[in-house]
Amino acid sequence: MSSDADHEEVCGMSLAIDVVGGKWKMHLMWVLGSGPVRFGQIRKLLQGVSEKVLAENLRQLEANGIVHREIYPEIPPRVEYSLTPLGQELAEALRPLEEWGDKNRRQLTENLLASAS
Repeated sequence: MSSDADHEEVCGMSLAIDVVGGKWKMHLMWVLGSGPVRFGQIRKLLQGVSEKVLAENLRQLEANGIVHREIYPEIPPRVEYSLTPLGQELAEALRPLEEWGDKNRRQLTENLLASAS
């Protein structure tokens, strides 16, 4: 079992990467940044993600306190996902990364195309 002291020695960058690492988590943060979204809507917005992978990523983000899952007592049941205050703070921290990508889109795209050939 690890102690609080063990966790304090872990680099903050490592903790953050553990939370948002993987192919889909930052994309999920972007989708959820505009407000509550249903599972099906997320799948439409994130083309290429399987149902299983999406559900797994949402569960991980929920376990880390980044995503809130709201179940409405309706028939059929309605479930919406949204960012928690901690998730909103993380989304704000990721915004400069998005801006960097937008600013350097042309060069990054050219580099990706060149490395693929």
